[in-house]
Amino acid sequence: MAPAEQYGYAVARLRAMSGRLLEEALLLRVLECEDLESAIKVLGETVYSGWLMELKGIGEFDKAIEAELLHVFEEVHKFVPDAALVELCRLPYDFHNVKVLVKGTLLVREGGERRFDLLTKLGNIPVDDLITAMETEDYRLLPFGLHRLVPGCFTVWEQSRDVLELEKLLDEGLFEAMRLGAEASGVESAVLWVRARIDAENVRSLLRLKRMNVETSAAAGYLHAGGLISKDRLLSVFTEPPESWAKLLAFADVSSILSGVQDGADLNATVVGLEKVLDEYVGAVLESSKYDAFAPGNVMSFLWKKELETKNIRIALVSVSNNTDRTLARGLFRHVG
Repeated sequence: MAPAEQYGYAVARLRAMSGRLLEEALLLRVLECEDLESAIKVLGETVYSGWLMELKGIGEFDKAIEAELLHVFEEVHKFVPDAALVELCRLPYDFHNVKVLVKGTLLVREGGERRFDLLTKLGNIPVDDLITAMETEDYRLLPFGLHRLVPGCFTVWEQSRDVLELEKLLDEGLFEAMRLGAEASGVESAVLWVRARIDAENVRSLLRLKRMNVETSAAAGYLHAGGLISKDRLLSVFTEPPESWAKLLAFADVSSILSGVQDGADLNATVVGLEKVLDEYVGAVLESSKYDAFAPGNVMSFLWKKELETKNIRIALVSVSNNTDRTLARGLFRHVG
């Protein structure tokens, strides 16, 4: 880990960049627009204006959102003392791209077509490098354990023909890579942040599996090790009604997330609403960093807030585009403070 004093400049730069974060009032203005064209005009008053001008049509707004997030990732990478912290935040996008390419390869084998449009530039590995590795079947230079995982995916597919098994394998690889990266950085807040992400994913999976009436023995395979709450402890509450989970997990910070699960609540609605709270829970583990001008956690905190902002913008624009309930959309906004 870089010496703490080296983060003074980085934190000052991040605080200057906080002006790129949109205020809630602006997001509400976007959400209150009558149509997508009006919403894009409002968004055009912000740092997203330059990216919006490059679009061929207003329906391609997702490209502008991605371009702004990519710009922020690359800018922070230039001045942060330990670029591994930025790499850690971008890792999920690498694994997203691998999932897309693995599934695309399997589709081609069965006469289908690849979906290159689903790939994102937000990962650490250049998209072209990933495509080349997949097309040449030469995975040796892929980082983050992907040189083993990718061929492993094809082996699993031949044995099971189950896409969910591929998802599980790659998700486990993602969290292992994140754990190793955080530990190698020597930054305690990075380790806690990754462990919180694992907890959040495990809780999300448990509720989805509960909704699907999956057996406990099968649910175990969908949980990831390394969180603040052990897999065994989570499985022990799986057989209980979801409204009792908060009490059973009262010893852990994640219990506050589950306190909103009411007796007899609709699990479908709970899963949707929980996405917001889980994202905020992950960010909360970094909140103490803002009181320390030399804390490395400020790097991940800023980047996570920017990611939550992009989710809020998508929620607003999709709601306006589809003319859905604005009150419901507003309730899904993540808090970016």
